[in-house]
Amino acid sequence: MNDHSTLADARSTPAAAGTLWYRTVTREQWRVLAAAKFGWMLDAFDFMLYAMALGPIRAYFGFDDATAGFLVTMTLVMSGVGGLVFGYVADRFGRARALMGTIVIFSLASLGAATSQSVLQLLFWRAVLGIGMGGEWASGAVLVGETWPAALRNRAISIMQSGWAIGYASAAIVAALVIGNPNLGNEGWRWLFAIGLVPALFTLWIRRNVQESPTWKARQKAPRGPNPFKVIFGPELLGRTLKIVALGGAVQFAYWGLFFWLPSFLSRPVAQGGAGMGVVGSLRWILLLQVGAYLGYLTFGFIADRLGRRRTFVLFMIGAAAIAPVYGQMARNPTVLLVLSPLLGYFGHGYFSLFGGFVAELFPAAVRATGQGTSYNAGRMAGAIGPYTIGAIATLPGVGIGLAIGATSAFFLLGALLIFTLPDRAGQALD
Repeated sequence: MNDHSTLADARSTPAAAGTLWYRTVTREQWRVLAAAKFGWMLDAFDFMLYAMALGPIRAYFGFDDATAGFLVTMTLVMSGVGGLVFGYVADRFGRARALMGTIVIFSLASLGAATSQSVLQLLFWRAVLGIGMGGEWASGAVLVGETWPAALRNRAISIMQSGWAIGYASAAIVAALVIGNPNLGNEGWRWLFAIGLVPALFTLWIRRNVQESPTWKARQKAPRGPNPFKVIFGPELLGRTLKIVALGGAVQFAYWGLFFWLPSFLSRPVAQGGAGMGVVGSLRWILLLQVGAYLGYLTFGFIADRLGRRRTFVLFMIGAAAIAPVYGQMARNPTVLLVLSPLLGYFGHGYFSLFGGFVAELFPAAVRATGQGTSYNAGRMAGAIGPYTIGAIATLPGVGIGLAIGATSAFFLLGALLIFTLPDRAGQALD
């Protein structure tokens, strides 16, 4: 019996007693997970290139922290637009097709950013990259959620989400090599962005090896339903949709307000409130941060299987809220930063492994990608003011970036409260 014919049974049947869980997963399911994981990894790589090269870019164009934060805020706002658009595209034309389209978009946008001659041009290309970024998550997470067994969904989403840490760390390594190359002068950041085109090649593998989800295929045989936006904003789902937006907004304000500024905090001079390590010197701290992040993403699902998703989410929220303000005050103590980096990475990232499966379970199949992409990314749009807000706070007299990032703790704690406003359908099969 081939992989495709056993896929429907494997999706709904938990692992038999005594059987290692990963042996129950079909080859096609692993391919789907690989596509979503590496797509998310490449998305992170292209997005974080800007944060890694922020110092040289600020010097080249001559803008301040508030403008730097505004640029990433616009990228995140447009990622909300991307999630909305490609959620609909994924429902209408297929999850795998939408996934390929988004990877091409953010890859080409990175190349376009390399040609920027003004801040306005850079803003345009980063906005286009945001569209691809938001659409990629909406497509990939739904594809995994519909393809993997309900009993293993938490673990699958955790594995997928961990791709972000690999992409983040890869961006830091490549930036250290490129920005640190004296032969490239003050335009090394252009070469860095140009390397961001490479992920487009990954779409060739997806096209040959990844099938559409059985759930989406089955829906194509049924009569087309009402406009999906009317459904998710209709009387039955409106409250649920808005609660997901609020949860995503709180969490992503905290995340982006903190982690967008961390590379800058580590690299900028002590006189400017940073740790004074430089782009190359801060690499060890960033890599430790992402080792912690990778483990956080990866273990969240396994912990959630034991403690429950909402309890695990709250644990991560409280951990991040406690560590962030302490980390921001340790600029003059690199040893403490070294110890705290993997812990901040672990608690400050791992909770994202909740969203892919948790949100997918809250919408019916006909509007799942639209609902997941719109609600989660609308939350990202709401939280997009985080980088700008933290950057603006940092410019206030006597504040600095280290003290400013501590303000994100309040939003982590808000997320811990908002999670209880939504139902948890863990382990239930998707319709």
